[in-house]
Parts: sequence; C-alpha cells; structure tokens
Amino acid sequence: MTMHDAIVIGAGHNGLAAAIHLAARGWKVAVVEQAAEPGGAVKTREVTLPGFRHDLCAMNLSMFAGSAFFAAWKDELIAHGLELVPAPDAFCSAFPDGSWLGVSASLDETASRISAISPRDADAWRRMVADFGAQAPHLFGLLGAEMPSPQTARTVWKAWRAMGTSGLLDIGRMLLSTPRDFLDAHFESDRLKAMMAAWGLHLDFAPDTAGGALFPYLESMASQAFGMVIGKGGADTIIRSMTALLRAKGGELLLGTAVDRIETDGGRATGVRLSDGKVLRAGKAVIANAHPKLVFGKLLPSDPKRAAFDARIAGFRAGPGTMMIHLALDRLPDWKAGPDLHRFAYVHLAPDMGLMARTYAEAAGGLLPREPVLVVGQPTAADPSRAPEGKHVLWVQVRVLPADITGDAAGTITARTWDEAKDAYAERVLDLLETYAPGIRSHILGRSVFSPLDLERENPNLIGGDNLSGSHRLDQNFLFRPVAGWSRYRTPVEKLYLCGASTWPGAGTGAGSGFMLGRRLGGK
Repeated sequence: MTMHDAIVIGAGHNGLAAAIHLAARGWKVAVVEQAAEPGGAVKTREVTLPGFRHDLCAMNLSMFAGSAFFAAWKDELIAHGLELVPAPDAFCSAFPDGSWLGVSASLDETASRISAISPRDADAWRRMVADFGAQAPHLFGLLGAEMPSPQTARTVWKAWRAMGTSGLLDIGRMLLSTPRDFLDAHFESDRLKAMMAAWGLHLDFAPDTAGGALFPYLESMASQAFGMVIGKGGADTIIRSMTALLRAKGGELLLGTAVDRIETDGGRATGVRLSDGKVLRAGKAVIANAHPKLVFGKLLPSDPKRAAFDARIAGFRAGPGTMMIHLALDRLPDWKAGPDLHRFAYVHLAPDMGLMARTYAEAAGGLLPREPVLVVGQPTAADPSRAPEGKHVLWVQVRVLPADITGDAAGTITARTWDEAKDAYAERVLDLLETYAPGIRSHILGRSVFSPLDLERENPNLIGGDNLSGSHRLDQNFLFRPVAGWSRYRTPVEKLYLCGASTWPGAGTGAGSGFMLGRRLGGK
C-alpha cells in the first residue's frame, strides 16, 4: 500500500495541470492513466504512414497559449521542451462558388476581404475588434474564475466599473444570445455571419441555440487579435513538456495503469484500487480528471445518500458525436477557392447557417447528416515538421454526428452501427471535400478514420464520440457544469474532486479546471 497526498485519475492536460501545481507546492502526487500514453484528447500519432504526425483530436493550442496555467509555468514548460508555432492566418470559410473569406492577424487584411463583400460590415468588424480590446479582460477573467466565487463577483464588479451598466448588459446579452441573433445584430453579409457561426459547431451550438454566441465571438476576435497557435511537431508538445515538468517536481506518472475503483471510508475518498489489486492511498485528495458518468457510474459504489446527485449526473447530456479523418497527402488540397487558402490553419466548409441548422437537427434526430460541417485543419501549412519534406497532413473533423444511428438523411447508407457505417460515411466526407478541392483523392497517400465509437474506444471520456465531455448548452454551462450546486470541483464524497472538460470552464486546451482546482487545494 503506497501513500500519497493526492492521486490524479487521468493524464489529460487538466489532470496534469493540477498535479504540477500541487507537486510544486510540496504535495506527493501520482497521476494514474489507463492508456499507454498520456494526453487524453491531446495526442499526436503516426496513424497513416511513418513520418506523418497527426493530432488525433485537439489541434488548436491558442487556449493553452493564452491560459493562466501557461502564464504561470511558461519558462519551465519551454525548458522542458514545449514548442509552439504561430499561425497568423487562423481560419477561413470556403464557399461552393469558389469564393472564400478568412481572418488573419493583420486587421487591414481581414477588413479588406470583408469590405469586398460589404464596406459597412468592414467598419462593423473594426468596431467589434476595438470593443473586444475593452471586453476581453473581463471575459477571460470570467472564464478563469471558479463559478460561482468571490473572484467571479470581483470580475463582474471590475467590468461594471470599466464599462458601466450598459457595457455590462451588452456582455450579458451576448452570453445568452444565439449565434444567429448576435451576428444579425452586427453584420449584414451572410458569408461573414457563416464564417463566424461555424465556430459554434466546434461545440454544440447550432445557429439558433441560446448561449451559442460567445464561442464564435471569442474565437473570431482572438484570431484577429493574436492569430492562432499550434504545437511544433504536434499538439502533444504540451503533454510532453507537462509530463517532464511533473516528474521534475517529484510527481509520478503511472501509464497503462487502470483504476478499478475509488476507495472510500465513511463517505470520504481515501485512494484508488488499481486493476491489478494494488491500492494507492491519498491523504488529502483524489482528483478525477474523468467524465463524471464514469466516476459515479463505474468507479464509485452506489450510495443511497448520494442518490439525488447520482441521478443528476446520470442525466448529464452528451454533446453530438464527431468523426476524425486523418489524411497523409503529397500536397496541400487544390482548393477551388485558390492557393491563398494554403496559408490558413483551419478551412471551414460550412457555407451558410441554414445548412448548419439542418445538419445539427439531422444529427440530433439520429440521422447521418446529408452534408456535414467540416473543419479542415492544415497544420503543415504552419509546421512542416509534421510530415516528410514536401508532404502534408490534413486533419478533418466531421461535425456533427449522432452517437447512435437511426437512419441516413440522404437515404443511401443502410448501416445502423458505426463499425459498419464509418467507411461509407468517410466516403461521403471525401466526396464533399472533392467539391471544394477537386482531385484531392488522387493526392492521398494514406488515411485513418475514427468514428464516434472509435473515439470513445480511444478515450472512454469521449462518450458517444462527444469530444466536449458534455453539452455546453446554458443548462450545463457556467455554474451548472456539471450539475447545479457542484460547479466548483467538489463532489458529495469528501476529498474527491472532479476536473476536466465536464467541469467549468468546459472543453478546450486551456487547462482551466485543472489549474483552478490545483490552486484551490494547494494555494496560489
């Protein structure tokens, strides 16, 4: 029996952030990970051909680069191998007629593109960027505070002092708005609105979903202000540097080690029992960087005293499913919209809000969408080290899909399980890619497809292929994440804490929940 101050279940970046902070505060910490490699949804692997490094899920590291965790540990992370690569041409949308619109870190470049469509919108874009400079400290302060907490109240107070009641109400209104309503209120061009609204489907915000305006606004404005950041050689640069830093602080990392159950005594978490029967004791905390349904449905025995809480966790809704298609290419796609698109980290194939709404409704109804939204990542445009010289990798995220298939909106795929349907649906995706990048199939050297079910097999936290670890709609966000009354990482089991994408501030690579929990337990 081994004693530690804290046991962390799961070596995703949030669990590692908590472990690093606690180890630096003198805690004896062990991180236990069932997979053979750390990282959770931040992994890079040669899944097509040797020498082609593909980010399995997360690619964009802008949230990590802008995080409080990175600010606190930047120098030491860099000393332990962290390398980030700027992508000043962040994202664009391609349209079926061969036109495109994109956001680059140069405001003049972006505004010029918008002006060609609508001079009025170009002026509105410049105003929005200027307003973002005033709003950003308060929005990021909100995202970096426990919810609710005195820090949240101070953030709101500072926002009111800086912007007045009107400015504070503008932020509040945006936090509640649908993407469509927010964008209609600011712009006239359907293409500009579609370009921004596509970010909503990175989460689970269709154009008419309340609370969905924030992410398109933040991603668009942050990309304009700062560009995008990806990892040199792969997104796993953050994981490699974090695990190295953890070990340098005296923390342990146990890979290929599954937790069979969380040990309790008198309603208090005391450690974990591993699948081989070994018990690790925790004197101060057990931190589960895992989906709450796994924690309270698998790792803990049922307890009548927890019945109401467990029922609410059982009702925690997943977001929609995702498919990932990784391609090794002999060249970047020959985009119909032109070679300028080769500069961009992301190319969205989401031409209008009507299509986005239909796709979401089809997936929500269990149907394979007739035309999904595609997020096409071109990491080798900014980081050629990920592929052999002159070659490229393509990262294709297919949004949004059902976890369980009840039918096909196009009426051509008869399979009703993902193991049977994934190849046929991948072909539909490639057919769609062909309409925007003619001839792309002839440039494919290798491919690897992960269906929603495959993603769950790869990472059990991605239930049903939900890469969000739970819907981010208003009733499961802010102080309601994962459930009301338990948004500050505590649980009804004393000394058992949750972190990760299922907790506030949700999905992404910002390490927010892990770092906030680490500071809460170990002090700032």
